[in-house]
Amino acid sequence: MNVIMDSWYMMRRNLSHIVRSPFIIAINLVQPILWMLLFSTVFANIVHMPGFAASSYIDFLSPGIVVMSTLMAGSYAGMGIIADYKQGVLNRFLVTPVHRSSIIIGSLVQNVVTLVIQSFMMIGIALIMGARFEGGISGIALLILCSVLLGIAFGALSIALAITIRKEEGLTSAVAFSTMPLLFMSGLFMPLQFVPGWMQIVASLNPVNWAIEAGRGALTANNDGNILFYIAYLLIFAIIAIYLAVYAFKRYQRSV
Repeated sequence: MNVIMDSWYMMRRNLSHIVRSPFIIAINLVQPILWMLLFSTVFANIVHMPGFAASSYIDFLSPGIVVMSTLMAGSYAGMGIIADYKQGVLNRFLVTPVHRSSIIIGSLVQNVVTLVIQSFMMIGIALIMGARFEGGISGIALLILCSVLLGIAFGALSIALAITIRKEEGLTSAVAFSTMPLLFMSGLFMPLQFVPGWMQIVASLNPVNWAIEAGRGALTANNDGNILFYIAYLLIFAIIAIYLAVYAFKRYQRSV
């Protein structure tokens, strides 16, 4: 019970920082919005290619952009841990009665709240731009689920890395180095049947592509059973990432 209450307190604490600084969410939304505006215009006529998976490029692109927004937001979740470390807050928590696991759990729960908000905002922007989601409310819910699972996984990995390196420069470099290749090695901009075979193999192992394909499939009227497999893969990936975050924090505790 203490873990739950302490995690709730840590979540509220972390969320209060975001509420006082709403530009943090705004910054995470700027790039996905720009990409949606840019690529939906540049590639508008690509839907006329034989075998393209959608009749409108904005319909094809928007689920991937929602996933992208949560990926970017989750990837920077470790910045809060680094700020607490540099200000000495993290060490002060270790000498209080607060349950140690709640420090990580609270941060991840706060991440879930912001990811859900960002997902709804991106879906709303996509609808304003003309996207039509045939999967209805259930499809949108599955898209948000896949996006949040991916965001949690990368949020946990970000926290694990932040606890290990404890430098903003190192974390931002790692995020920039990893996220762009993951996005381009997925079906975000182009159906995978139109890319080289080696890229299709990489995409099949790419968690970002799992979320995009599952979310995109959930929003079509004729989705298949692969969605459940993708969700299961994302869930396993998130569990492994959370374990790594907890493990990294336990190593940090032993070092102080």
